[in-house]
Amino acid sequence: MIKAISLHKKFRNLLAVNNISFTIELGTVVGFLGPNGAGKSTTMRILAGFYQADSGKASICGYDVFKNRFDAQAFLGYLPEAPGGFQVLTVREFLVYCGESRGVWGHQLEVAINRVTELIDLGLALDKKIATLSKGWRQRAWLAQAILHDPPALILDEPTDGLDPNQKEHIRTLIRSICPKKAIILSTHILEEAEEICDRAIIINKGKIVADDTPRNLGDANGRIAQSFRSLTNEEADRD
Repeated sequence: MIKAISLHKKFRNLLAVNNISFTIELGTVVGFLGPNGAGKSTTMRILAGFYQADSGKASICGYDVFKNRFDAQAFLGYLPEAPGGFQVLTVREFLVYCGESRGVWGHQLEVAINRVTELIDLGLALDKKIATLSKGWRQRAWLAQAILHDPPALILDEPTDGLDPNQKEHIRTLIRSICPKKAIILSTHILEEAEEICDRAIIINKGKIVADDTPRNLGDANGRIAQSFRSLTNEEADRD
């Protein structure tokens, strides 16, 4: 379970997160939608334990993110926005590092790496340095580290960013396939993605939740949520 209660976060004069509350149960994929600068990534960083909220509470599988951060993170897989770093490592070395830092060792780690390599179709890049990879391959490597330890909660900040159409569809199918045993929140600028794979859509604008409903209820007669998105945010969203 992923839970946020009355989260607030301010950067100088900017109120980036304004009274955000929601709960995501196991077996649910929630799309976190909003224009650039709406507060999506900040909220996700708070939930993942990388930002301290000014007020409010957050928990992962019952563990308080602020008081018991490492316990909470043990049950969490996190894909940050525009991930970087670890350029001198191969993808395999990167996954070994991530696994060992989470207490996965030896044969168990080897099995886990083989599992995510197959799930994400990462084999061609496994022994290449991250610095040499295209944006799409880097994104897949970082997604692999998020699910490496098979956590029950996933926070995915634009998981299909940089992927080609076939890769996007592969990752969307993967997310749906692992959903029954996980609580998942993902941000995306692609409304079709939310329509296709999400059970719920939370729309955020200027740091506040302006809608929290199923894509069907937010959609028009054709099941498209673009009109609701525009009316709630006064923004255009990408379609892909």
